[in-house]
Amino acid sequence: MRHYRICGFDVTAEFALPGVTNALPTDHPPDVILRRAPVPADLATASARGPNWALDGQHFLLRIPGVARFQVVDGNEITMQVEPGVDESDALIFLLGSAFGVLLHQRGRMVLHASAVDVGETAVLFCGVSGAGKSTLAAALCTKGYAHANDDVCSIGFDGDGRPVMTPDGRMLKLWADSLDYLGMADRKQAPVRANFEKYYVEPPGRARQATRPIRAVYMLQEEQPALTGGIERLNAVDAAVLLRHNAYRPYLVQKMGLSERFFAAASSLQRRVGIFRLARPFDLAAMPQVIARLEAHWQALSLQQGQA
Repeated sequence: MRHYRICGFDVTAEFALPGVTNALPTDHPPDVILRRAPVPADLATASARGPNWALDGQHFLLRIPGVARFQVVDGNEITMQVEPGVDESDALIFLLGSAFGVLLHQRGRMVLHASAVDVGETAVLFCGVSGAGKSTLAAALCTKGYAHANDDVCSIGFDGDGRPVMTPDGRMLKLWADSLDYLGMADRKQAPVRANFEKYYVEPPGRARQATRPIRAVYMLQEEQPALTGGIERLNAVDAAVLLRHNAYRPYLVQKMGLSERFFAAASSLQRRVGIFRLARPFDLAAMPQVIARLEAHWQALSLQQGQA
């Protein structure tokens, strides 16, 4: 068995996970087990179903047509069956993404489609749809000395004082070839995310310590447009709630799994304790130094505000 740390949980797997750094074995049972095993084509007693999934209590079946099937059980086990003739690496990207996201939902976590870096002793999150540049922005910040914390899937919890917190893990960045070249990180390139893709797992220059830390800010990434000038603005409560819901990991599952009320409560707690901001910036790698300078000025301003509070 191989050992990993993902979203704050100890994970053992019967197979290697590309894009995840190995962790040391622990002296207690794992939180999550990943297995190869036969997976049913359907759940006969499903209470809800969609085009490629079915739900029966704490059993969730996910089908990726022509690639693989996954069954996620009780928030602690994922079984995977790869379709004949499919490269297993093409299936594992879905296991680490959608299937693990379902598992986190089963465990009652608030899960955002986000990447994160450390700023001081806190984490900042960048939310956005696929292709919004979350990983590229996090990678660019890593080249400036900020430690990488999470990529693509961020699991949020709350400490004893009600502060939103997250735990860094061993997942690598996922970057397209043009971002790799621009950021000068080609020597850190690992395996491709999927066969015949020019998107790669990338070992970040620096990693955050795997200890829970408070969340300082959440940024919603949007492209700068004539009607949306570049900059950072704090969102009002209504807009923040809408965008947090929209940036839940696989938001349709939040409703289908009966988690809407729990997610709303967690999002409300997050809003009360953490600033939710819109970050509008040019969708252009050449503008990255300007975007980073803007963020650093914002973090300094937030620190001053917190010091005066």
